[in-house]
Amino acid sequence: MKREKVVVLTGAGISAESGIRTFRDADGLWEEYRIEEVATWDAWQRNPALVLEFYNKRRAQLGTVVPNAAHVALVKLEEKFDVQIITQNVDDLHERAGSANILHLHGELVKVRSTADDELVYNIGYGEIGLGDHCEKGFQLRPHIVWFGEAVPLIEAAADLVAEADILLIIGTSLLVYPAAGLMHYAPARCMKYVVDPNSLPVGGISRLEVLQMKAGSGVPLLVNRLLSDN
Repeated sequence: MKREKVVVLTGAGISAESGIRTFRDADGLWEEYRIEEVATWDAWQRNPALVLEFYNKRRAQLGTVVPNAAHVALVKLEEKFDVQIITQNVDDLHERAGSANILHLHGELVKVRSTADDELVYNIGYGEIGLGDHCEKGFQLRPHIVWFGEAVPLIEAAADLVAEADILLIIGTSLLVYPAAGLMHYAPARCMKYVVDPNSLPVGGISRLEVLQMKAGSGVPLLVNRLLSDN
């Protein structure tokens, strides 16, 4: 018997409970750095050393945190469902929790790539890179991150996955934030949709939608247990 397909879209809210500082919060990373200084191609052209410093700090912090109850609960879904995670987050907490299928829309913090060849990608874990660190072709390495203003190369693959979903979970991101808002519209009419986010607003015009205004760490385990018991 074919297992139902659960597609999970996660945003910053799921990782915030592990202690990863988000960009939008009052104590977020943007308090120390302006977007224009560290997260655009122009910033990289102007001051690559500052950009590398920013991501080196983020990488070091990532190495000090662990997956939380929400990440762990999503792994349990694989007991009865075909689960695909699409994350807007660049951390590796889904991988470390044990989820099998993960698509990173905005890149991966633990990886770097060549500035000359996007196919040359290297896993550096929580280490640092600096000016003069080159790929095998001799070009400077850059963070394997989709910066503001850059195309999101995996967005079409993500839309295709959502289009196959029997159940769609949106966690830690509001329905006002793209690509979450856009991806939801690719879900089939038969698909049941759940949003787990304390800041979610009432949404009209979307069928088969349930909103749990809870933090991910408490809301996701509750929802996962419901889905497992119903299946």
